[in-house]
Amino acid sequence: MALNIIKLCVGAASIEDLAQWQKERLREQKARGETPRVFHGTLQTPKRKAELKGGSLYWVIKGVVQVRQALVGFEDGTKEDGSPCCLILLDRKLVPVRPVPRRAFQGWRYLTEDDAPPDLVQGRGDDLSALPPEMRRALIELGLI
Repeated sequence: MALNIIKLCVGAASIEDLAQWQKERLREQKARGETPRVFHGTLQTPKRKAELKGGSLYWVIKGVVQVRQALVGFEDGTKEDGSPCCLILLDRKLVPVRPVPRRAFQGWRYLTEDDAPPDLVQGRGDDLSALPPEMRRALIELGLI
C-alpha cells in the first residue's frame, strides 16, 4: 500500500487555478530552455521516500481536498533565495477526488491510502469535476458534497 502526501494549495481557488498555474510554470521553464516539469519545492525532505513510491500528492484547495497528482520522484533543489530545498516531482495529470473538508496545517503531512479520498470516476454519476468551480465550491460549503 502506497503512502501519500497532503499539502495546502495556497493561492489557488480551484482545480482550474492550479492547472493554469502549473501550465504557466511549464511554459516559463520551456522558454528558459529548461526541461519542463511539475514540482513543488519544500524545506523538509520526506524521510519515508521509499514508501511514497506509487503514491500521490493530495492538494487541499480552499479548505477541501479536491485533487491529486501522482508522485514521480524527489530531487535536491534550490529556492530563488539560494537556500536548499527538496523538489517533489509530480505527474502533470490532475486527478479530481471526492471533496473532503480539511483544516489548515503547516507544511505537508503523510496521508495513508486508507485516509485518502477516492478518485472521481467519469461516467459513474459522481463526476463532480465536470461542475463549474463556483458550483462545486458552493455545494462543498453547503455540505452537500
